[in-house]
Amino acid sequence: MVKFSIPAVALALGVGITSTVAFAPPAVPATASRRAVSLRMSSVAEQSPLAPLTIWGNEIPDILESQKEAKSRKMEFAPTIRSSDVGLASDDVEGQLAYMRENAMEIKRKMVENGAVIFREFDLMKEQSGFVKFYEAIGMNPCLDPLHSVSARPTVDGDKNSPVYEAVNKESRKNFFIGMHNEFVGTRAPRAAAFVCFKAAEEGGEFLIADGRQIFRDLKPELVEKLYKRDIRYSVMELPFFGWVDNLPDFLQPGVMGAVKGLASAAINSKVDFSVDLQWGEGGYDNVKMLQARAPSQPPILIHPVTGEPHWFCNVHSHSSKLRKDREAIYGAERFEDGASQINKSDMFYGDDGDISDADLEHMDEVTMKNVQFVKMTEGDVVLLDNYKCMHGRNVFDGTRKHGVAWFGGWEGEEEMKAATQQSSKEVAMA
Repeated sequence: MVKFSIPAVALALGVGITSTVAFAPPAVPATASRRAVSLRMSSVAEQSPLAPLTIWGNEIPDILESQKEAKSRKMEFAPTIRSSDVGLASDDVEGQLAYMRENAMEIKRKMVENGAVIFREFDLMKEQSGFVKFYEAIGMNPCLDPLHSVSARPTVDGDKNSPVYEAVNKESRKNFFIGMHNEFVGTRAPRAAAFVCFKAAEEGGEFLIADGRQIFRDLKPELVEKLYKRDIRYSVMELPFFGWVDNLPDFLQPGVMGAVKGLASAAINSKVDFSVDLQWGEGGYDNVKMLQARAPSQPPILIHPVTGEPHWFCNVHSHSSKLRKDREAIYGAERFEDGASQINKSDMFYGDDGDISDADLEHMDEVTMKNVQFVKMTEGDVVLLDNYKCMHGRNVFDGTRKHGVAWFGGWEGEEEMKAATQQSSKEVAMA
């Protein structure tokens, strides 16, 4: 989910709030391969590259035939590797590190083929330094957090240049069920991620994972066809600052609203690295005027960049306003009272801005939750996941929770994997 900081938004709108967030001037727009979207580069720290551009891939000629093939395909998801399974004691840190180095390519193949790999009983990853050694040993290439252009996610050790970011651990968000999603912001998506547990919550707080291939397989064909033809579009934030417009004389309101929208749109689009379209709406319990920011339209189903498999790549479960409100009845209300939480409200629509019916949203929720695995992690456990094929989320919790995440723009051996897949596909086609 895209999250904007109050200083960043205030800076974009010219509001008098100081900020340490630095933005570079807009660069020449670039394009993505399938559906072109505008792009502006923001300043980045030198030690890590930006999260890579999302690989939209080629359009699927017959989406229903592709789904039919997926239904007949055997799918294995998220195997577990325990230190005891590979003949190592849980406290044999040096042996565990050696195991990672010696089996690096096989571990990454499991991640790509199965969507995720769960590591348990490895003391190596109980501390941040060991966690970094783990992903370096298997040849993962870190990148900046995809939120980098719009907001600074805290790091585990407090060092702003650290490659290990905090997962959502705040006590104020403990009753917020984080819906299933692939990590991407605007035009950028990490290729992979590793989520680590440094301290488990006393109750709940499970890390949630789901196979995007299985969700694509299980959705109603008529809904898949409709979504794929019309694309999807996210509302990524709301600016609830414009109730004063209603107090103006009626004849002044259209001109003022046009000017405000134009200025705000130009300012925000010059500060972020993806195109934002502002639309007027009404929000809150008193239906106050607000500007809703919508990201570019995109396909909800992609072809995996290595394996060529179709998979669900759609954050409706986390972004839908209706589904979040439905969860409030179970877990309690979201704490959207002040600060950035008033801005970071999301929703999802068709790519043509049409509304998605409640029945279809409920079906997508049902299919998603049917495929979710609740992974109760303990100290040192890691979930290494392919960010395209595997969705993730987080259960509500009580107590103190300290989980971290590192994002990866790719890994050593990725091109070899692609070549092997292409060769295998050619052999099958010729057989």
